[in-house]
Amino acid sequence: MRIGAHVSVAGGYIKGLEYGVSIGAECIQVFAKSPRQWKGAAVDPEAAKKFTARRTEIGYGSVFTHTAYLLNLATTDAVLHGKTVNALADELVRAALLGAEGTVTHLGNDPGRDDARAAERAASVIREAYDLAGEEGSAARLLLENSAGAGSSFGTTFAQLKAVIDASSMGSDMLGVCLDTCHAFAFGMPLDTAAGWSEVIAEMDAAIGLDRLGLIHANDCTHERGSRKDRHAWIGDGLIGYEGFSAMLCAPGLAQVAVVTEMPGEVPEKDSENIARLKRLRCACR
Repeated sequence: MRIGAHVSVAGGYIKGLEYGVSIGAECIQVFAKSPRQWKGAAVDPEAAKKFTARRTEIGYGSVFTHTAYLLNLATTDAVLHGKTVNALADELVRAALLGAEGTVTHLGNDPGRDDARAAERAASVIREAYDLAGEEGSAARLLLENSAGAGSSFGTTFAQLKAVIDASSMGSDMLGVCLDTCHAFAFGMPLDTAAGWSEVIAEMDAAIGLDRLGLIHANDCTHERGSRKDRHAWIGDGLIGYEGFSAMLCAPGLAQVAVVTEMPGEVPEKDSENIARLKRLRCACR
């Protein structure tokens, strides 16, 4: 497993890459534009070329992008559907320009709580966004992130994720999954033990296939399993604990999956310390 963190690119993409190197990150996740806006300034193609060239020069690992929080792929609102399609298409183009290995998105909310219809709506957004992104965005791989299950959020279970994937009819090279450990644990998945991880991995493989798993958000959880409360804790400080993350890092089926942390706290300590904790657990597997 390559271990890294979500990092800021406020000073430019290369600055974000250099920060990743400085904290010991073997991979990074970034917002390709402001996460709280529908639109942003276009990525400068020359800046993107310099970024990818610098990555190649230093032999850096995986880079992922994360879409804006405003997107709602499962929405029943026609206006929001259109805005989400446009925004997602833009995110796909940005990810492709940066040579990202994947772009992560939340599925949003389903007020009707009808899984089949929500899956069809989400798949429709995805197909329309790829069509709109055209050749520019065709190289981007979209990763659907699981939710913690609060309220009417959609995409909580592997069955819901599978329904979207099936409805999209897209291969694993274009559409995959990002597993957030805090969200999964908060929903009720037993990620605090090795036996629990074995159970979850088997369930995920049966439902969607491990080839669809493109990224793990490794975040501990401050609330108990099944609370449906999405509150991130530093690795080992929450209720998944060191045992849970050790099991994750030692699981043979996950060996090739990249991992990033998304932690509260001050930089660079929050990033360097959590990466170091995961690396120590990884070393203990050998």
